[in-house]
Amino acid sequence: MPAFNKKEVMDLRNGKKRKVSGGVRSRRRPAAARMKREAGKVLRSLTVESNIRRSGLMDDEDCFSISFLRPDPSGAASAVSPRYSLLREVGRGSYGVVYEAVARKTGARVAVKRLQCDAPENVELALAEFWALTSLENRHQNVVQLEECVLQRNGLAQKMSHGNKRSKQYLRLVETSLKGERILGYPEEPCYLWFVMEFCEGGDLNQYILSRRPDPQTNRSFMRQLTSAIAFLHKNNIVHRDLKPDNILISQTSGSPVLKVADFGLSKVCACLSSKSGEEHPAAGCGAGGAAGGGKGSNQNINKFWLSSACGSDFYMAPEVWEGHYTAKADIFALGIIIWAMIERITFIDAESKRELLGTYVRQGTEIVPVGEALLENPKMVLHIPQKARSAMSQGVKELLLDMLAVNPQDRPDAFQLEVRMDQVTCAA
Repeated sequence: MPAFNKKEVMDLRNGKKRKVSGGVRSRRRPAAARMKREAGKVLRSLTVESNIRRSGLMDDEDCFSISFLRPDPSGAASAVSPRYSLLREVGRGSYGVVYEAVARKTGARVAVKRLQCDAPENVELALAEFWALTSLENRHQNVVQLEECVLQRNGLAQKMSHGNKRSKQYLRLVETSLKGERILGYPEEPCYLWFVMEFCEGGDLNQYILSRRPDPQTNRSFMRQLTSAIAFLHKNNIVHRDLKPDNILISQTSGSPVLKVADFGLSKVCACLSSKSGEEHPAAGCGAGGAAGGGKGSNQNINKFWLSSACGSDFYMAPEVWEGHYTAKADIFALGIIIWAMIERITFIDAESKRELLGTYVRQGTEIVPVGEALLENPKMVLHIPQKARSAMSQGVKELLLDMLAVNPQDRPDAFQLEVRMDQVTCAA
C-alpha cells in the first residue's frame, strides 16, 4: 500500500474521482440502508469551536423547559419543576439538534439531543439508541451514559422508561418504527424525544488526535479504553455497527482524556435475535420495549447472532457488512481500522463535511477504496501494516491489527480475546 499523501487525496476529491463518504463504488446498498448510514452521522456532542448555531435556541429552550410529568398513585400526572436549562447549541443535523445544558439541581453539565419524531426512520434511530443504552445494567467509563429520555408532545413532557407498555405514547413510537409510517401526532403537533447524556467537552477522536502532536502513551491508553468498551458492549449483547472516530467522544473531567463510545442509532441488541438465521428478527417477548440487554444472566455468544442490514460508514465497514451477512466481529474490524489510522495518523477528506478524518484505505489506481470493500473484491490482498516507514508501531501491535482486519471474521479475535491481547501488546510497548 503506498504511503499516505494528503494532497493526492484532496486532488482526488477535487477531481471527483470518488465520493469518499456516501457513495459506494461498485456495490449499492438498499436505499433504506443508505439512509440509516447517513442519518447515523448527524448528532454528536461537539466542542465550542464547532459549528454553533444559535438560531431558534429560545424556542427550543421553551420546549424543553416544560415541566416533566410525574405520575402519582391515582394515575394522574403532576408537574414538577424543569430540571435542565439549555446553554447553547453545539451541533445540528438533518433530524436533530445537540445542546449543552446544565442540571438545575446539581449544576452538572449535560448534553441534550432533541430529535423530532416526524419520520419513521428518525424514530427508528432514536429507539435503537434508547434500547441499547437502557438495556445496560451497569455503567462503563468508556461508554457514554444516558441519564434519561423525555418524550414531549402538545406542551407536555413524559419521562420514558425501557419497555413501558403502559405508555400509549411510547407504544405509538414503537408502532411508527415498525410500520414505517407516522403514527404519533401531526405536523401541527410535533413530537420530540430528548436524550439527556453526559457531556464530553473534549470533542471527538478526530479532533483530539489531529490537534495534538503524536503521543505513543496516549495511543496505548486509547487502544486499551476502546477494546474495554467494545468488550463491555459485546458482553451485554450490543453490536454498535457504526464505530468510527466521529462516534468516539472525549471527556477530560478527570484530568486525563477518557474515551466514550457514543451514537448508538445503528446499534443492535442481539439478546433476542435468532442465532440460526441470517435475518434480524426478535424472538417472542422482545423487540418493542422487551429487548433484553444481556448482562447478568445472559451467557449467549454474541458472535453467533447474524445480522443482515448493511449499515455503517464506508471506511470502517468489514467485508462481510458490504455483503449484508455479518456478526459482532464487524465491530472488531472497524476498531482495527480506527486504531491503525490513529497510530499512523492516516486521514482522508470527507466529501460532504470537507473535514479531515482518521481512516485507512487502499489506493487502486486513481481511487481510494475502503479496506473492507477492497478485501471483499480481493480476499487474498495483503495489507501493509505499518504503512509509514517511520511508524513507531511495535511488532505485537502490527500482528494484532492484521488479525483484527482478517478478511474472514472467524480469523479475528472476539472482543474478550482482543481485550487480553491489547493489554499484553500495549504493556510490552
